[in-house]
Amino acid sequence: MLKHRLAILLVTLSLVVSSCRDEKTATYPHRLQFFTEEYKPFNYTESGILKGLAPEIVSLICFRLGIPFEANVMDWDQAYNQAKTNPEAVLFATILTPERKDLFQWVGPIASVDWRFYSASNNPMVIQSLDDARNVQAVGVIRDFSIEEFLVNEGFTNLVYVANTEDGFEKLLNGTIQLFPSLEITTRAAMENIGHSIFELKPQLSLQTSLVYIAFNKSVPKQVVKDFQQELNHLKINGSMEALYQRYMESTGAPGMLQFYTEQYPPLSFRNTQGEITGFGTDVVKEIMRRNQGYYDIRLSLWSNGYQLALHNPNFCLFTMDRTEIRESLFQWVGPIGTNSTYFYVKNGSGVSIGSIDDARNLSTIGTVSSWFSDQYLREKGFTNLIASDDPGDMVRKLFTGEVQAIVCSNITIADILRENGFSYSQLNPTISLLSSDFYIAFSLNTDQEIVAQWQNALSAIKSDGTYQAIHSRWFAE
Repeated sequence: MLKHRLAILLVTLSLVVSSCRDEKTATYPHRLQFFTEEYKPFNYTESGILKGLAPEIVSLICFRLGIPFEANVMDWDQAYNQAKTNPEAVLFATILTPERKDLFQWVGPIASVDWRFYSASNNPMVIQSLDDARNVQAVGVIRDFSIEEFLVNEGFTNLVYVANTEDGFEKLLNGTIQLFPSLEITTRAAMENIGHSIFELKPQLSLQTSLVYIAFNKSVPKQVVKDFQQELNHLKINGSMEALYQRYMESTGAPGMLQFYTEQYPPLSFRNTQGEITGFGTDVVKEIMRRNQGYYDIRLSLWSNGYQLALHNPNFCLFTMDRTEIRESLFQWVGPIGTNSTYFYVKNGSGVSIGSIDDARNLSTIGTVSSWFSDQYLREKGFTNLIASDDPGDMVRKLFTGEVQAIVCSNITIADILRENGFSYSQLNPTISLLSSDFYIAFSLNTDQEIVAQWQNALSAIKSDGTYQAIHSRWFAE
């Protein structure tokens, strides 16, 4: 186990820390032990000094609180085990997942990261779905990484464990494994460390977006966790967090006080040809932000990914979401902002006929989208013939290739989803309606209730003064 004392960088952030030097002179009443790994750009040693986004943030918080900061650098599995068993342990940085949520206490988020599969560039294979990835000979993973949990939960049985990121890419290049999940920025650093270029790799399937946190052992006093979160929020408000993020993550858009996510679901929310996230629901959300004078980046992800993030992460907003009995107690709700009806659709000329729910239940296969309310509703009704996709486009493609006999989708979005994937509405036949429901802006349960109330009040004002109707008319024919 190596120990490194982090030199606090006062040059770029001297104005921030000097302003609080006099107010944080007392010794902090609780002892903490800090653990991390080598995982550039989050944490890494250079000339005997621990650097990276996470230690910079943690050291600044410790400075403000009057806590001695000394980090123990070790292999990930050792650091992770310390975080679970050492009652004074603080682990940085790690991803909050459903499996980990109740194992630790959390401060963050400090970063948003996108996982994807990589293959060697000289490997001709193309991975377009998780099914494709499940069928390769070997997928490399690091034990106890969040992406390993994800792949295990997705039924992968072809996992090969590697020691670290560098080991994973060495095995990828020599053909021991065919796929390795990683982040672009850590991939670039790891390839440089082993004397190779990132251009020797081919990016394949995007997997999921994750949020990165500082994790505390469950025995650490709750006041300590609260103090750390307050100080992190201070760094976000005064701009220090964004400066560090740009320096280490080589991008803008550090996570703010609230996280806003949506999906590619035109015309309610989607990325247009200019790269902007737009749509009816997006316009409503942006107008509420403007009236509340609180502006946040909106990120686009697969619905199943965004839904899991909203279930488990604090201060999180996901839009637009149908408010159903299954979801009622899982979120806080702002709305309604619209109504839609969901239908079973079949391909014209297929000979498939659906006149009742029982007819649908007796089909061999029905295409749905993971975590959509229609998928949840049908599963609760006992349907066992559902083939769920993460991407609505994949669902409609399966209909036209004959992999499923019918699909379930909203009448508002089906035409746009078809058009985006090279099909037309005239190629489909709507059969029976499954259900009608209102859609809302959803906030995670542990979002401040005052914030949710402010959003509901702003939406009410938008509806009262005619702005809502103007937005609606812009996107839908009256």
